[in-house]
This record gives sequence, C-alpha cells and structure tokens, in this order.
Amino acid sequence: MEKFQNLTLTKILLFIGVLFLASCGSKKNTVKRSNKRPTVTVDSKSVNKAYKRDIKESRGNTADNVITTAMTFTGTRYKFGGITKKGMDCSGLIYVSLLEHDVAFPRVSYQMANEGERVNLKNVRGGDLLFFKTSKNSKRINHVGLVVAVNGDDIKFIHSTTSRGVIVSSLREGFWNSTFIKATRIL
Repeated sequence: MEKFQNLTLTKILLFIGVLFLASCGSKKNTVKRSNKRPTVTVDSKSVNKAYKRDIKESRGNTADNVITTAMTFTGTRYKFGGITKKGMDCSGLIYVSLLEHDVAFPRVSYQMANEGERVNLKNVRGGDLLFFKTSKNSKRINHVGLVVAVNGDDIKFIHSTTSRGVIVSSLREGFWNSTFIKATRIL
C-alpha cells in the first residue's frame, strides 16, 4: 500500500511539473511590436539644443517653459491616468506641464481638443497641441502631444505612448501622420 501511495504521489508531482513547464512561454504575447517601424525618436538633449537659442531670447515665455517642463518627463513610463514621474499618459503629460506654469486646462485629451484656437499645420509653433484619433473604433480624439520643435515641415512633439512611454516623435512618421486630426494653440 505504501509503495502504491509513493508511486501515485510521484505521478501527481510529475504531472504538476509537466503542466508547469508546458504553461511557461505558452501565454500569448499581447503586445504587438513591429521591427519595421522607423525610430525617429529624439532625446531631450538634442531637442533642447534645437530651441535653446529661442529660450534664451524669450525668457519667461510660457510656451518655452511648458516645453522645458514636458521634456523633463522624457523616458517616463506609460501609466493610464498617471501624472507623475512614476508613470503618465498623454493627457497627463500635457496637464502637468501646463499646470506647473499655472495654466489651468482639462485633464483628458478629447476635452483638451475643445480648447484653444485651431491652427493650420503650416503655422504650428512650439507649445501648440497636436490631437490624434489612434483607435479605429473610437469616434473621438484619444491622444495629444505638445509641439517641441518645428524645422520646416518637420514637426517634433512630445507625448506618452503605451509602448514606449514619454518620447519625442515626428509628425512625419506614418502612424502619427495618418492619425493626426488637428492642431490648436492655447499659449
């Protein structure tokens, strides 16, 4: 009887071990990553250099100060509803950067899109907001970025993405260009 119990216990442990090993790695990866997407991300130091002269010439300019504040969050991970260095979403980044300079503004992107004056892309400047619809199923704006630099028709903006956190991207990138809805000026 004891030999039978040991054999049964061994089979049960073996079965549990096989289940454990089989379950490792079999979980479906829910994050889709594409190696085809070009990286046009710019680190905060290079963007700061691009408009450093303008900041020196216009000390106290709210737009430049908001941009500088937003750039301090570069590399912060994405967190839905987040508004701290521990994690933030796109509208949280804009909200905190504006609030730091006493600019009261709505907290969510689709409400932000109702504020300010609409601006043609040809006239966009640092401090303007860019709005996007990134979900095919969404009927309203669900993403926002802050313009940090304009070089001809290349518009760089800082925003928080679910996959890479707070980064600087170019409106020339296919995804951002195709989901762009409008630009507004609030500063």
